[in-house]
Amino acid sequence: MNEIMEIVRSKDPAQREFHQAVQEVVDSVKPVLDRNRVFRKEAVLARIIEPERVIMFRVPWLDDQGQVQVNRGFRVEMNSSLGPYKGGLRFHPSVNLGIMKFLAFEQVFKNALTTLAMGGGKGGSDFNPKGKSDQEVMRFCQSFMAELFRHIGPNTDIPAGDIGVGAREIGYLFGMYKKLANEFTGVLTGKSLNWGGSLIRPEATGYGCVYFAAEMLATKDDSLAGKRCLVSGSGNVAQFTIEKIIELGGKVVTLSDSSGYIYDEQGVDLEKLAFVKELKNMRRGRIQEYVEQFPNAIYTGAEPARKFNPLWNHKGDCAFPCATENEINGHDAQNMLDCGVGLVSEGANMPSVPEAVGVFIENKILYAPGKAANAGGVAVSGLEMAQNSMRLNWPREEVDNRLKIIMKSIHQTCLEASAEYGEPGNYVVGANIAGFVKVVNAMLDQGLV
Repeated sequence: MNEIMEIVRSKDPAQREFHQAVQEVVDSVKPVLDRNRVFRKEAVLARIIEPERVIMFRVPWLDDQGQVQVNRGFRVEMNSSLGPYKGGLRFHPSVNLGIMKFLAFEQVFKNALTTLAMGGGKGGSDFNPKGKSDQEVMRFCQSFMAELFRHIGPNTDIPAGDIGVGAREIGYLFGMYKKLANEFTGVLTGKSLNWGGSLIRPEATGYGCVYFAAEMLATKDDSLAGKRCLVSGSGNVAQFTIEKIIELGGKVVTLSDSSGYIYDEQGVDLEKLAFVKELKNMRRGRIQEYVEQFPNAIYTGAEPARKFNPLWNHKGDCAFPCATENEINGHDAQNMLDCGVGLVSEGANMPSVPEAVGVFIENKILYAPGKAANAGGVAVSGLEMAQNSMRLNWPREEVDNRLKIIMKSIHQTCLEASAEYGEPGNYVVGANIAGFVKVVNAMLDQGLV
């Protein structure tokens, strides 16, 4: 195991997020490899951490002043043993190859847990859509797709949205793909409803994260009713996490974006949530404006030099980190426990650093890693693919019910795998082992390719 990690670090020394993701899986699956000599002989661990294909390309585009801009595009096609590559596109200045590899690696196991026929991949660009006009975003998306279209397809690689890629960007990307490929297929998910999208897809990641939390609480004969919840982020995942928490009787008191966070002791109700959706989705404003609309709330600006995030230093029962990776450090994790948090369900991808994960597990709280808790988004993407293939649209109730069933199944799978390998109730171990075994068995069935 140590040799594997030394190889990973020596090959790609600057890819810290990728190292972190691999280390977590390596630590979890050691008992599996100890039991199965075939897995060791076939070097499945070394094979699964190496992408099948990495595509990197330049993306030139014209801004509204007629100035040429150049960004970098990526697509990491990590593993296709269970089906075509599936995973989102992220447009954000922080995007680099290491981030893409970490997200693609996580996606492999997340997709495996859904039980749907999907491999894992991820892509994106260091382009920042914030502050750009619709025309600039369109020109960028068209240039990005002019290269990407060669490498994707409904039976090869099906991208979706992620941070910075919403319905607007998916529309521009799909339009360019359709023009270049001369076909109308389900090659992208997260599409608008009137041209191939699925009901519940925008809500799926947030809803699924809450459904998973409800399943964890049910193991303790408890529910979300009356629970005080801390939520980070204010984008798509956070918005629909809040919506479902409210529906199930919980109370949300925090929201954030990169500029800072708000604390609302009275709770974010449906009226306030509607304001946040309009603010973030239509006007693309900052969360500070929430306080201008609802003056009883308190706004605190972001200070990168802080040793902890004060958002996680408020009294709460449950926490739903829905912003971005590594937003919770060891100090934050301890503050959460000191403030009464007994459940953490990750809506973002790997929002907790290893030290924070250790605090959660050591204190035996209900902790669901992102690869399990936020799998609802890609699950409904898989359902969107099925609907596209049949040229059908399922009603909202059917998609939502299928999502509930999938999240319940993922929860049960994690519990069973963790118990089988001597770590009952450890959802990190359960998710990693269950996903790993499924992918590796498929790889072995298909030979050394």
